[in-house]
Amino acid sequence: MSHSEPAAAKAAARFSAYGLAPWSLVVPIIALCAVALGKPSSIVMATIIAVALGGAVMAAVYHAEVIAHRVGEPFGTLILAFAVTVIETSLIVSIMLSEGSGAQALARDTVIAAIMITINGIVGVCLLLGGGRHHEQGYTQSGVNHGLAILATLSVLTLVMPNFTTSSAGPFYNDNQLIFVSIDALMLYATFVVAQTIRHRDHFLYPEEDDGNHDKVPAAKAIGAAVMLPVALIAVVLLAKALSPSIEAAVAAMGAPPALVGIIIAALVLLPESLAALSAARANRVQTSLNLAIGSALATIGLTIPAVALTSMAMGLHLELGLSSKSIVLLGLTLLVASMTLSTGRTTLVQGMVHLVIFAAYLFTTLVP
Repeated sequence: MSHSEPAAAKAAARFSAYGLAPWSLVVPIIALCAVALGKPSSIVMATIIAVALGGAVMAAVYHAEVIAHRVGEPFGTLILAFAVTVIETSLIVSIMLSEGSGAQALARDTVIAAIMITINGIVGVCLLLGGGRHHEQGYTQSGVNHGLAILATLSVLTLVMPNFTTSSAGPFYNDNQLIFVSIDALMLYATFVVAQTIRHRDHFLYPEEDDGNHDKVPAAKAIGAAVMLPVALIAVVLLAKALSPSIEAAVAAMGAPPALVGIIIAALVLLPESLAALSAARANRVQTSLNLAIGSALATIGLTIPAVALTSMAMGLHLELGLSSKSIVLLGLTLLVASMTLSTGRTTLVQGMVHLVIFAAYLFTTLVP
């Protein structure tokens, strides 16, 4: 290799020796370089940053799948869900720190958007595509039931109960209530992780999907992917943050409600998990898709709410958590339908269509309240 070759090409060649695709190294580095452009001041800059963001998302999915094949399920999906949720939380907190009281409802809007995207959007598309391609797909029902039970509890405690408490007027918790709910959220999420990975791991596996593919990934390749995954995810959050002012300006220019900003942020951050879930459903591994969707929703509440609660108390902000009546109805419908459509151990495209209709209703009523 000559000295005139670009440094990125040399680095890609070195990593390709470990079995990683060269583009999976070059793209995150380019994305990090795009961060130096700062906040876009023109449509051209915004387009460049958006393209770099898309590339970083694709690289994150690639590296997460390499790790997942090495460690096996459900550890692979847990790693991606945890990593992306940490990035999402960091993004919300950073925007709160920069905008102060103007972002007091951002956490609520992003969390409910994440729930709707994962449980209705991701699950709906996965069941629809998987059902259309494989007719019926099987999964282990007990693990899904565990996840939905915890999700229903956390959703009501964090997004519904603030509207009915009397210590603070309006859709707010006081500091003591925030601390209590944050501890509950962390405890329930930790319990779910222990059940998923140690005590009841078999409840989150489907026998026909356990083909031992993780043994085929060399350790060196998995280590390289583990190094590059955080790089790609960091690029995702930094680029998403750089795009956020443009997103807010576009939403305002459209005359759309501010809640749309939370939907867009959640959609950007959840792109890696969404693509990984769709890939698994097409490969007839719907158990992995459901683990990703439900695990992501749980991680969003279990990790994001305590983090933003701590930030709001430190900044002296009133964190608006309570949902509107319309959103409470849609959340209740989502949890009710999910408990029915995911209660048989078999999936069809009919179930997927039901979830997608609910997701479309959520998006439409957000734009047209």
